[in-house]
Amino acid sequence: MITLSALVHNPKSAMCYARDNSTLHVRLRSAKDEIEKVTLWIGDPYEWAVGGLDGGNLGGSDAHGWTGGREIPMTVEAEMQHQTCWLAEFTPPKRRARYGFILHSKSTGQKILFGERKSVDITDAKVAEVELSNLSNFFCFPYINPRDVLATPEWVQKTIWYHIFPDRFANGRPDISPAGTMPWGTEPTQDNFMGGDLWGVIDKLDYLQDLGINGLYFCPVFTANASHRYDTVDYFNVDPSLGGNEAFSLLVKEAHQRGMKVMLDAVFNHVGDQHPLWLDVVANGKASPYHDWFWIREFPVYEDKPREQWDYQNLRYETFGNVASMPKLNTENEQCRAYLLDVARRWVEDFDIDGWRLDVGNEIDHDFWRDFRRTVKSIKPDCYILGEIWHDASAWLGGDQYDSVMNYPMTQAVLDFFALDLSNKQDFIWDVNRSYCAYSHTANQAMFNLLDSHDTSRILSLCGENKARARLAYLFMFTQVGTPCIYYGGEVALSGGRGMGSEANRRCMAWEEEKQDLEFRQFIQELIVLRKSEPDFNIPTVHWLDVDSDHCIAYQRGQWQIVMNNSAVAQSVNLQSETVQLAPYGYRMSKSQ
Repeated sequence: MITLSALVHNPKSAMCYARDNSTLHVRLRSAKDEIEKVTLWIGDPYEWAVGGLDGGNLGGSDAHGWTGGREIPMTVEAEMQHQTCWLAEFTPPKRRARYGFILHSKSTGQKILFGERKSVDITDAKVAEVELSNLSNFFCFPYINPRDVLATPEWVQKTIWYHIFPDRFANGRPDISPAGTMPWGTEPTQDNFMGGDLWGVIDKLDYLQDLGINGLYFCPVFTANASHRYDTVDYFNVDPSLGGNEAFSLLVKEAHQRGMKVMLDAVFNHVGDQHPLWLDVVANGKASPYHDWFWIREFPVYEDKPREQWDYQNLRYETFGNVASMPKLNTENEQCRAYLLDVARRWVEDFDIDGWRLDVGNEIDHDFWRDFRRTVKSIKPDCYILGEIWHDASAWLGGDQYDSVMNYPMTQAVLDFFALDLSNKQDFIWDVNRSYCAYSHTANQAMFNLLDSHDTSRILSLCGENKARARLAYLFMFTQVGTPCIYYGGEVALSGGRGMGSEANRRCMAWEEEKQDLEFRQFIQELIVLRKSEPDFNIPTVHWLDVDSDHCIAYQRGQWQIVMNNSAVAQSVNLQSETVQLAPYGYRMSKSQ
């Protein structure tokens, strides 16, 4: 029996989207039951029998007579915990289509048509003839409008990112460090500075180039109060303690000369409590011309009592999280909106940056991001727009807002399996498949893949300092669709946890070779070389291979076959009639000729 209640399809979404200006990708999700195959019934909505209606968007009994449909085989794109995802590609002759799905039963020979309004048994040929010509029951993709098609920068697919927390990477000019800067390598806290600056990054560009890096992603560099600089004070200038605009301008030029792209952090959800606009609201309340630039519940915005007595769960104004020092901006205010778009414009236009990473992007209205995309792409069409979203981000990836997002669902799948022992082999495969099927192939090929960041514990710490396990995690990331990122120091096995008051994940980069694992660095360097030279690893589908071990996974990426042993015990496994010997946490990569 085919479970009809489990069938899922949404047109004009990641389940039916324009792959390019002429091609549709159509997906269907079904239960993992006794479906033998699925075919897509699809065609032009304006093809009618002689004497039929001219204008096939009408419904009712008059909708019978459509002759445009034809069958296209669907393939199994992925298996998830409870569902199978089917995929078909179709090039509509006139960029428009109506369609439904024909499901074939394994055991009974029954055929079911799944349409927009109802499911119908079309096993009987006469019933099939009527129902397959009933346009009113078919889903609609009205037209492939090129402007609506998600187009991501091609260079992103060939980029290896390096994520830099500026205060902790390299101190190039100690004379510009903030007052009270701690000695390099001091245990980090939420409050201390270590003196890292952009001059230090410039000094290390040759190191990064030798590693193979061709994309630099920076945590915020604008003038701010805290070492993390997510509490912006001045959006139009780089923090003087980082070297100011002079250092940043030179950094971009030097990076570009080395073939490296530069991406900045756009913190547009909130500002720091020392931002002049917020201070005006604090001082003047509702009389401030900026009072509607923020989400204020009550004036005055600060309670007339010591801060330690404030109710931080019920402040008089909205904030990022419950952080009183980060008042939330109202991007629905037209003046605030224009101000932030000027910021976006300035750094692309005046400094030639290549990308924006959008902090807390999911808490800002969609219409702002549409304006943001138009603004940025009008200046630099191949500027990369990356959202920080930790959950399903389909609503932002329709072609009118972001190019892609930070792939935290994939991150969690990798961590749960390779580092934390929170999922078994089958759960891991389902989690990865779910990540692949959540978005269009276009978005996936520009997906920002990461194992750790300034917001998480480092991968090595999560692996219990087991470098062999960390290597497997890196190997998996580098062989998946998307653009991989290394959090600074990850290449030399820098570790550090985050949480329970710890900021060890943001500790200073270790530059002394005796503090670096050079063998681990060589492994990362080899992965980078491999990734850059093999386009197979950015194919937007993954093919899993059967391997007779609960601890080993195997998958095919184009001509490449990878098998991994995620256990502390050596494994001898059968893989496609071959016996493969794997050391504890070992792997094998092979390429067919």
